[in-house]
Amino acid sequence: MIEKKPDGYYYDIARANIRKYRKEKKYTQHRLAEEANVNSDYICEIESQKKNKSFSIAVLGRIADALEVDIRNFFDE
Repeated sequence: MIEKKPDGYYYDIARANIRKYRKEKKYTQHRLAEEANVNSDYICEIESQKKNKSFSIAVLGRIADALEVDIRNFFDE
């Protein structure tokens, strides 16, 4: 049987991977925001482990495109 995880679990994995791929690409949060066509404060909130910020699949897709990674990579543990 598959273990059920709380909703925040998936957001936390995605947050950590967004940050990881952004740093690998040597993008600032501001640069990623520009490339993904979102507000830089929003990127900051998405990456923050302290905030309970949810984000849409559409935004996640734009971030993946901006970082040139497959969206599925954001869910790798």
